[in-house]
Amino acid sequence: MQDNYDIIILGGGIAGMTAAIYAARANLKTVILEKSVCGGLVNTTYCLENFPSQPGIGGMDLMEKVRDQVTSMGVEIREVIEVDGLSLDASQKEVKTDEGTLKAPVVILATGRRPRQLPLDTDCESIHYCAICDGSGYKGKRVLVVGGGNSGIEESDYLLSLGVSHITIVEQMDRLMASAQAQEELLKHKGRVDIFTSTEIQSLDEENDRLKGVTLRHRDTGEITSFPMDGIFVYMGHETQVELFQDQLPLNSHGYINVAPDMGTGLAGVYAAGDIVNKKYYQITTAMNDATVAALSAAEYLRQSVR
Repeated sequence: MQDNYDIIILGGGIAGMTAAIYAARANLKTVILEKSVCGGLVNTTYCLENFPSQPGIGGMDLMEKVRDQVTSMGVEIREVIEVDGLSLDASQKEVKTDEGTLKAPVVILATGRRPRQLPLDTDCESIHYCAICDGSGYKGKRVLVVGGGNSGIEESDYLLSLGVSHITIVEQMDRLMASAQAQEELLKHKGRVDIFTSTEIQSLDEENDRLKGVTLRHRDTGEITSFPMDGIFVYMGHETQVELFQDQLPLNSHGYINVAPDMGTGLAGVYAAGDIVNKKYYQITTAMNDATVAALSAAEYLRQSVR
């Protein structure tokens, strides 16, 4: 099977779907390719307090509304099992999937980021990266949260609201990195939260791939502490998902794409948007801005190409 489009968008997160909205409004035949569930990392956020006009909306709820808007505009969304190959240097770009080859003169890269994995050699089934997805199974249980940034602190608050009995937060730095507001919210659960800074996981106590306890080590003093524990939720930051095209585009030392003001990547007809772009701030609204510029630039590129 071979399909031809005006624009192929790789990634169905907020950046990819925002780009699709603008492409559809420009009457461009557009397809989104997504390997998992549309919505990306936004789906893992239980409460968005800084999204204009929608304070307090859940990430999944927001992305469901966006997806409905995208499909209502005639954009095709394909949830592919595997992208086997990507060719970006020719005038007609090619994306090879398990369902066939797709072609288009423009590709917008919006593959986003994924959670950084816990650096332990383990098959433990009690390690998670999404409180919304897996937190409900820990009501009345003890949970370790790895990471003291905004995500770790906010998701700790959410886990406690689900009925988790006690949370232990570990942060490698010598202080929590979360905002003062996030930390204040967590303090409302006094007595149900312990915080260990300058601390890392030394080992896990497992039984049949399920967690029974953890051993922590203080990075400065070497002090060892062990606790019974039922689950671990990891919020250690993110890494870019650029494996498909890292050999075709120049990336910076952290794996991000350097883009021009029009979100161009340096390859004609190839644009990037969202969390894979090298920039200062990574927010839903900045991803939407990237995507808006990328789609409008792509539309202008296509108009000039047919002159």
